[in-house]
Amino acid sequence: MATGSSRTILIALGANLGIAAAKFVAAAVTGSSAMLTEGVHSLVDSTNQVLLLYGRRRARRPADAIHPFGYGRELYFWSFVVAILVFALGAGVSIYEGVLHILEPEPATDPVIAFAVLAIAFALEGWSTLAALADFNRTRTGTIWQEIRSTKDAPTLVVLLENSGALAGLLIAALGLTLSLVTRDPFWDGLASVLIGAILGVLAVLLLYEAKSLLIGESAHPRLIAAIRDCAAAHHGIVAVHDVMTLHSAPDMVTAIISADFDDKISAREVEGIVAEIERQVAAGFPIVARVFVRPQAGAA
Repeated sequence: MATGSSRTILIALGANLGIAAAKFVAAAVTGSSAMLTEGVHSLVDSTNQVLLLYGRRRARRPADAIHPFGYGRELYFWSFVVAILVFALGAGVSIYEGVLHILEPEPATDPVIAFAVLAIAFALEGWSTLAALADFNRTRTGTIWQEIRSTKDAPTLVVLLENSGALAGLLIAALGLTLSLVTRDPFWDGLASVLIGAILGVLAVLLLYEAKSLLIGESAHPRLIAAIRDCAAAHHGIVAVHDVMTLHSAPDMVTAIISADFDDKISAREVEGIVAEIERQVAAGFPIVARVFVRPQAGAA
């Protein structure tokens, strides 16, 4: 299973930095609460991408005596931190600014500037989203929702969901600004900020759930588990394969433990040879499997 590229994260970082600057300028000129909220959102997204790049670099460190299985899970840790930031800063600040604008309304000015920035932001966010979606679809075999639940590539998932939330937020901000101008009631602008915050909150909870699951440890895809089982069971001298336990230490690193019942008539030397051959074939046939352990286990599962 391939992982997403750093290029996708860099595209998202560049897009969000430019968008954040434009939104803050537009918010200062127009006085739009939703525009200010969107600026904060883009700034938070930029910080998130920096953290994801940092986590990706840290995860590439080789295994050592303290961490014999490597540092791959550090990527999941930083993805979890990013999800917390989306929830606390993105959603929290958006809802706070929206409620504040509803309680103390300020009419927006210079709507042309605001709509121009929204259009530019939508184009850049769309470009970044397409790059993330291309990475996401590279290994997708089912529906998008099924892949969200099963993917082990946390950074690409974070970028994809963040950008999807950003696109939805831009549409809501444009609708809120339009209603405020048509009705001359700033309430709609404030409500747009609250709705943007609610969307970010839902996405953040989903990211937290998925990142936590990966951080605790998830098994490999069932197809990979079945293929490893078939590979082991095909060897002469194996009576039965009881368990194939797998664990993702990183998006592209799996550890596999095989419990197998060996024929009682073969010698210990033959068992050692079969174990070595299973480990060699699994490593050669499935590059994502970094470590294979075969454990003899007599009797029924």
